Amino acid sequence: MSSTISLNPVYSRERVESETTRIPTYVYASVFSSLCIAVGLIWDISWHMSVGRDGLLSPPHLVMYLGAVVAGVFSGIRVLKTSFWGSAGEKGASIKFWGIFHGSLGAMFCIWGAFAMLTSAPFDDWWHNTYGLDVKILSPPHLVLGLGMIMIQFGAIVSVLATQNNFNLSENPAMKSRLRWLFGLSAGFLLVMAYIMVSEFFFTNKMHGTTAYKVAAMIFPLLIISISYASPYKWGGTMMALAYSLLMAAMVWVLPLFSAEPRLSPIYNHITNYQPFHFPLLLIVPAIAIDLMVAKWKVINPWILSVVLSVGFLVFFVPVQWVFADFLHTEAARGWFFGRFSWPYSSNPDWEYRFAFYPGSIDTGWVLVKGLGIALLFGILSSRIGLAFGRWMSQVKR
Repeated sequence: MSSTISLNPVYSRERVESETTRIPTYVYASVFSSLCIAVGLIWDISWHMSVGRDGLLSPPHLVMYLGAVVAGVFSGIRVLKTSFWGSAGEKGASIKFWGIFHGSLGAMFCIWGAFAMLTSAPFDDWWHNTYGLDVKILSPPHLVLGLGMIMIQFGAIVSVLATQNNFNLSENPAMKSRLRWLFGLSAGFLLVMAYIMVSEFFFTNKMHGTTAYKVAAMIFPLLIISISYASPYKWGGTMMALAYSLLMAAMVWVLPLFSAEPRLSPIYNHITNYQPFHFPLLLIVPAIAIDLMVAKWKVINPWILSVVLSVGFLVFFVPVQWVFADFLHTEAARGWFFGRFSWPYSSNPDWEYRFAFYPGSIDTGWVLVKGLGIALLFGILSSRIGLAFGRWMSQVKR
């Protein structure tokens, strides 16, 4: 069965006036769902580090599924209301899907994401029962789950963007502030998801090797630059990085307050509390620089700007994170704030590189220069895609 999406270029005054007087409920719901997904995913990683035993209805999974249900229900209600009870003007200002349904692009993404997440649940349970517990991270059920998560989180960003792009920000300061925070939070939760997907490259004992910075240059400029460019506010990228940092850090601080014990052998590290996940990367430093550069040079040739932004990202990220990685190996970082005491129950706590850089991940001299040069090229491409994507997002109104 083929599907088509048609766009009606005519906007109704009724729809525009409606959207400029209030923030639709489904927008709040989609941002809340994005938060549930981010929190549930971090908790699930900590659960595996601390408890080990998995199950379809484990507490972290329930939090993630709650996000899917909330996103699907509220966005679904919005689409059904517009499709079958909406006025001609409301339908004309929406996306038409399958010739029947009318709704915003963000709501459509949330609905598709919810279906993907909820479909993956019984599939994942069958997979574990057939092949064992967590045979591999990127199993087919997990890929479907991850795709659904990303769709909901992207749907939340698009929902906020469409609302604020249709909203006269100068007429209602209170709503402007609310939309600004919703935009920053939804973007930050997506950044959390992106970080988790590549987090294996950012273990502290790997942060003196260029592989980590190559991956960082491929992923983070694209996300931060696109948000910075699309944001109607000056500090869009900074707010994204701030939301990411606060959520990641909060999970480091909160999870160890609760007791947990391993339920799956082998047990090499006897623990009594949840072991937290990573302390956030210091992405807020390059995010501030990116916001300033985008604000100043937004209108110049995009390829030139991509080079400038890539250089800026590496200049403001690599030295800061490099030195911070040194600090995270010290005794001072093993307290509650940075959470470096964290260690999986199934790993030997006396491993010689637990608080030291792994020799195979230390680059110096020409290898370091070459690796950072490659990271610069990755960053240029990532920045260019981010600028194009940000330009598209800045025009979303449906």
